[in-house]
Amino acid sequence: MSGTYVLAVDVERPISVVVGALGEREFAAETYAYVGSAFGPGGFARLDRHRELARGERTTRHWHVDYLLGHPETRLESTVTFPGADRECELAERLPGEPVADFGASDCDCGAHLLETPGVKALLEAAEAAGGVLEAETELG
Repeated sequence: MSGTYVLAVDVERPISVVVGALGEREFAAETYAYVGSAFGPGGFARLDRHRELARGERTTRHWHVDYLLGHPETRLESTVTFPGADRECELAERLPGEPVADFGASDCDCGAHLLETPGVKALLEAAEAAGGVLEAETELG
């Protein structure tokens, strides 16, 4: 299955992360929303890869979000999926939060696909209201 997804990523304390070609970036202790698409080979199997990276079971980084997920002071809090829907750019504009400039949007005209949100509850409520399906905690591994 393929579609669009939103990752709720908790940064437990302020951190500095080198994000590939973007260079060093500072992240406040907040909840961040990363909006991505999974229309390539494997579809939502990409989420398993993100989970493995967040758990420290994988080290290879392909996308901007991998650098954030792979940092020891971050935690993948929740995942929301939008099966069959190509809504990546729309959701990056619509969900609550402030864009993190240039993060995750190198293949489109958006300013960012990572948002510093007002909190995980507000983020998840907005994503579900937009038609997303919240994955159960046990599915996050």
